[in-house]
Amino acid sequence: MELIQNTPDLSAYLAADEVIDHDHPYVRDTAARLARQAEDSYAYARLAFEFVRDTIPHSDDSGDLRVTWRASDVLEQGTGICYAKSHALAALLRAEDIPTALCYQRLAHDDGSGHAVHGLVAVRFNGAWHRQDPRGNKPGVDARFSLDGERLAWVPDPESNEVDYPVLYAEPHPAVLRVLKAAPDRPYLWKTLPTEL
Repeated sequence: MELIQNTPDLSAYLAADEVIDHDHPYVRDTAARLARQAEDSYAYARLAFEFVRDTIPHSDDSGDLRVTWRASDVLEQGTGICYAKSHALAALLRAEDIPTALCYQRLAHDDGSGHAVHGLVAVRFNGAWHRQDPRGNKPGVDARFSLDGERLAWVPDPESNEVDYPVLYAEPHPAVLRVLKAAPDRPYLWKTLPTEL
């Protein structure tokens, strides 16, 4: 699948905004701590990915009812769903000048009750985009950082009307941000997740 930037301006994928707030002191401090352990930007990107994947539980897996959407809040509160964790990873990567996009998949619910949009990121190295899924591993999910072939949590099944969306967004998709901001808790959010983009 060819990944398509929603803007040709690569600097848009380094920008800070209200969601990917990599100018926030908590994000900067976390990035600096991780950067001290990395010998280069590739190693930093892998460390940041593993930090978000492994130390910030997906709120559905942990049973946390809080809804986070701003990167600094995700890092400070240590919780979030796929979109929120993607925002946190994007902020950590952009803080170290690694172009990072937000991207999405449409996946079927485990119980077969329809579809939901799933969030992940893409990082740019060596002139190409590489998708990464920091959602968090669990039985049946083994996502890994890779620039040599994708190691995502899920591969969409066209037979089940699942889709890989090819667009790389510089900012969160408005449909995603709208439901995150409107949700008072995760059970409410679960009922309002976008089913497609």
